[in-house]
Amino acid sequence: MTIGPVEYAVIGFPGNKFSGEIIPALRDLIANGTVHIVDIVFVKKDEAGQVQSFEFSELGPEEAALFDDIEGEINGIIADADIKAAADALPNNSSASLILWENTWATTFRNAVLKADGQLLMYGRIDHDFAAAALEA
Repeated sequence: MTIGPVEYAVIGFPGNKFSGEIIPALRDLIANGTVHIVDIVFVKKDEAGQVQSFEFSELGPEEAALFDDIEGEINGIIADADIKAAADALPNNSSASLILWENTWATTFRNAVLKADGQLLMYGRIDHDFAAAALEA
């Protein structure tokens, strides 16, 4: 099986206000072949600090409807330890989405590197604010 680089993000929503405005952007990334969703988990922390987590399949009909057009595996790869780490970083009265995705755009390049007997020696990500400041300079 050929798979591109897999990354994750924890996206927080203060005040437990998830409006669904990120869904169209996510749909576009999937439709354009940029990413493939591997897993999504939702975490909610109430005002007292009590945490609930929900797999995609456990969402209520109203919340699940926001994701109707989202294609992906959604298959439970995000572990309990990942959910705990996200919850620990989440302020009270907030929610978060843990999203795991494959960068499908990179698969062709990865295959070319492997075919050329290339090896990934280093990989990293530059902080957004640092990169933006450097590009503006």
